[in-house]
Amino acid sequence: MSMWKRNLIVCWFGMFVTGVGMSQIAPVLPLYIKHLGVDNADSVAQFSGIAFGITFIVSAIFSPIWGLAADRFGRKPMLLRASLGMAIVISCMGFAPNVYVLIALRLLQGTITGYSTACTTLIATQTDKEHAGYALGTLSTASIAGALLGPTIGGFIAESMGLQSSFFVTGGLMLVAFITTALFVKESFHREDKKTLSIKEVWSSVPEKSLTLTLFLTFFILTVALYSVEPIITVYVTQLSKSASHVALLAGMTFSASGLANIIAAPRLGKLSDRIGAQKVILVALIAAGLLFIPQAFVQNPWQLMGLRFLLGLAAGGLIPSVNILVKKITPDALTGRVFGFNMSAGYLGTFAGSVLGGQVAAWFGIRDVFFITSILLLINAGWVYFKVYKKLSLNGREDNGRLKEIRN
Repeated sequence: MSMWKRNLIVCWFGMFVTGVGMSQIAPVLPLYIKHLGVDNADSVAQFSGIAFGITFIVSAIFSPIWGLAADRFGRKPMLLRASLGMAIVISCMGFAPNVYVLIALRLLQGTITGYSTACTTLIATQTDKEHAGYALGTLSTASIAGALLGPTIGGFIAESMGLQSSFFVTGGLMLVAFITTALFVKESFHREDKKTLSIKEVWSSVPEKSLTLTLFLTFFILTVALYSVEPIITVYVTQLSKSASHVALLAGMTFSASGLANIIAAPRLGKLSDRIGAQKVILVALIAAGLLFIPQAFVQNPWQLMGLRFLLGLAAGGLIPSVNILVKKITPDALTGRVFGFNMSAGYLGTFAGSVLGGQVAAWFGIRDVFFITSILLLINAGWVYFKVYKKLSLNGREDNGRLKEIRN
């Protein structure tokens, strides 16, 4: 097996487990906080919001820092640091004596994260350009599937094994990711810049500043859209169900539908990006995803919603991989970790903002309006990508037989 394939397999598993670890707490968090001695319903909701959101906010701050460390010391050391650190911290959450220790551990989790950034950088720099789209497309399914399936996995473990077990199981899986990374990931790392560059110096070295900013903003809007419905899916399924006996199962299947479709579609759309250009794939995928959110507001039963969520997952398979492919192709190798770190920060902020947006829109206007607003966001983003990415690249002659030319120093 070639080195890039072996790295891809190990990184996929690690990113999937990381995605599960970041999101599995969502369905069990209120119950666990109550278990820790918080009885007032308003206080439970308040602490739940803080504990859930703080990880993503802190991750957004530290992601560029770990991206810099990856460029300086190599990507494999960052993978080992993040996987072992998360294994310890997530396992410790199961022993938290009170809600304040839990929140502190969630903050620490956000501080030591960076596994996804290092994985993306490793695959982007160690994979030949003929297979870059496929590799990054496949890799993107790990974090998306982990994040989407995490709540279902966490809820199942908590129900069948106990609340604390969800932390122990996830921590154990992160330990497995650490061991497999140490044994099987290979990296040919040569540090190109010998001095530490400031953020201003890094930015001045980026060859395509306008395009890079557009991709950051696009990634932010994508994650806002993809996670805006996460807080309201269970409530929506409850409204659509005639029987309340299987709501948890139906909600879990609805969450899983888009993740499964994403796993199927992303590698194939990544290969397509290699052939015709990532800017074409992302434009079509944005339009398709934006349109697919509209009928979700009119479904009459959970099965219709599940089917539409599956179709949405197929379209979403062309979104995040295309952003990563474009970022990789316009970024010099010496800056890849830092640029991907900033891009990941945009994603973490989008995850947090999407969760907040979905909950607030549902509370003020209604659940169905969440789908309309998300659709509008994606279609506006499609227009933005058309003028700032697709049209610009076409006008400047940067397409060569449907593929982007590499812009490197």
